[in-house]
Amino acid sequence: MPIKILLVDDHTVVRSGLSKFLLVNKEFKLVGEASDGAEAVQMVSLHKPDVVLMDLMMPGTDGITATREIHQKYPKVKVIALTSFAEQNMVQGALQAGAIGYLQKNVTAKELGHAIRSAYEGKMTLSPEATQVLANSVAQPQIAGGQLTERECDVLRCLVDGLNNNEIAEELVVSLGTVKFHISNIFHKLGVDSRVEAVKLALEQKLV
Repeated sequence: MPIKILLVDDHTVVRSGLSKFLLVNKEFKLVGEASDGAEAVQMVSLHKPDVVLMDLMMPGTDGITATREIHQKYPKVKVIALTSFAEQNMVQGALQAGAIGYLQKNVTAKELGHAIRSAYEGKMTLSPEATQVLANSVAQPQIAGGQLTERECDVLRCLVDGLNNNEIAEELVVSLGTVKFHISNIFHKLGVDSRVEAVKLALEQKLV
């Protein structure tokens, strides 16, 4: 039986390129495509894929949030983060959310095929960049707020100032989807569930 795969990426061109690779490989079967995290969770429920190739930076529900939900609801489904970035917060966030692999989009067809087969067998595959990021993070002190990136600190300051998501996007000149992505990471890293809790912790521990 071929390995059933779901593609998740907000760029049509990326999905098109990946789907062509999957369609010519008899080992794999493309069962669906999604353009954001919320749609991805719905498609997993509908098609029950074996492996999900998940972009992380998407408008609406980001890939890390979607990965976490898929991992909680459908633990047998393997998620491979497939992104253009290898920042510490993204690598750690994806793996902590339940991803079994982390690759960059410049991966070769052979490497991607190997990662899919490994994920299906329950084996982790990391890009060299992701491996280096994790190695560098081991020596860093894990104090509250210490693992926040510079941009996440900027977003946290905006939260303390009482700005809403649209105002933060305008203030930092980024997209609304990027703001939501950073806030999701901030909540996860600080161990909080709401803006109020994040702001309270930030003030109490003088994180900003």
